[in-house]
Amino acid sequence: MRSIWNGAISFGLVSIPIKVVNATENHAISFRQIHLDDGGRIRYRKVCELEDNEVSAAEIGKAYEDADGTLIPITDEDLASLPIPTTRTIEIVAFVPADRIDPLQMDTAYYLAANGVPAAKPYVLLREALKRSQKVAVAKFALRGRERLGMLRVVDDVIAMHGLLWPDEIRATDEVAPDTTIKVRDKELDLADALMDTLGEVDLEDLHDDYREAVEELVTAKAEGHETPAAPSGEKAGGKVLDLMAALEKSVRAAKESRGEEADGTGEDAEVTTLPSGARAPNRTAPKEVGGKKSTSAAKKTAAKKTPPRKSTTKPTSSKPPTENRATKPTAKSTAGTTTKRPEAAEASRPTKKTATKSATKTATKKTAPRKRASA
Repeated sequence: MRSIWNGAISFGLVSIPIKVVNATENHAISFRQIHLDDGGRIRYRKVCELEDNEVSAAEIGKAYEDADGTLIPITDEDLASLPIPTTRTIEIVAFVPADRIDPLQMDTAYYLAANGVPAAKPYVLLREALKRSQKVAVAKFALRGRERLGMLRVVDDVIAMHGLLWPDEIRATDEVAPDTTIKVRDKELDLADALMDTLGEVDLEDLHDDYREAVEELVTAKAEGHETPAAPSGEKAGGKVLDLMAALEKSVRAAKESRGEEADGTGEDAEVTTLPSGARAPNRTAPKEVGGKKSTSAAKKTAAKKTPPRKSTTKPTSSKPPTENRATKPTAKSTAGTTTKRPEAAEASRPTKKTATKSATKTATKKTAPRKRASA
């Protein structure tokens, strides 16, 4: 690894000579600009405005532009001679718990290597002190024309330094948070917890850049004259979520299926209660359930109100009540499961006055008929 900065770590009265190297590298695929008409490369040339000539990198220096447009030249020697201790020194100012550092402040990461044999002993001393204290060191250093804030911590057997943004470089969150007050129900939190438990943990070493691999395949196919890979077909991600509970349940099931587990909530993961098929969205109030059956008397009163009795103008043809599944007039059921007769049916089955008199006369005749005496 090529060092980008040489200096020392100032640890109290201890000075540790070190070399700074980049701890990360960028694997992103870069593209060049071309002229669409002929495919020619588009380049940017550095041209002096006064001479209108292209200049080389060796002829280019730094300058500060004043408010009136005046350019004030600044050399590397000017910056190196600044009266601050961090020009060539990483000055440790405090040791704090790691959770005191906001991840939003994290910037570029560097490895600090001991520069020479005499630096090995104090380097290992600082490394082991950081390990045992389980703290990180907050330091100040100057790099690439500006003073920066850093955090030193141990990675394997190496001291790593993360460049930190200054606290005033972190924007406030007032304009980013949701404007309205949103209430989350316990059942929604339970499903979110179940989804988190189902997804579980992941080994970061197994993750890779799918986009970069797809771009490499595209470039290879075009270079060899093959057909470019097509986008996978399927449902489009995103869209408006109408039912948060349904979306959470579907996510839990999909996560379980992707891991080869049962999606009915019977595994080791958190139990998920499935909503009924007619469940409404969480922001709606479900209708109250009506419990119990109406009594026989109440059913009769309701039926009597809905269908008032009518006087029969025709002779009854049958004393049987109408069938129960008649669609035009509802029937009222008693608690015992029997069908109550409608007023029309009761009126139709009641005998008329003339018929009742004739039946009574026949019955009396039968009862009062004299018996024949037996002959002697």
